[in-house]
Amino acid sequence: MRPKKTRWVKCLPGERCFKPICKPLNKLEGVYLTLDEFEAMRLACLEGLKQINAARKMKISRPTFSRILTSAQKKIADGLVNIKAIRIEGGCCKIIRRNKR
Repeated sequence: MRPKKTRWVKCLPGERCFKPICKPLNKLEGVYLTLDEFEAMRLACLEGLKQINAARKMKISRPTFSRILTSAQKKIADGLVNIKAIRIEGGCCKIIRRNKR
């Protein structure tokens, strides 16, 4: 199997787990969102970037970005519809560091 190309993300999420308030965390099933899936959702849905521009920011191809975004959307929908915790962890990512002047 071919190794995954490193994906670049702007920042780490502040919270790593989101859960429904109806059940304690230890009683919930969970879905796992990788950092690159989190970043794809942020770029496409929050910043409203077109896939080609978002892919360039993450330094990946547009088809790869599309696959990552689709996977993230499916996991988030599963978590919301089936009342599961959504955890953010893992993925082959590097953080983009900006120089402060």
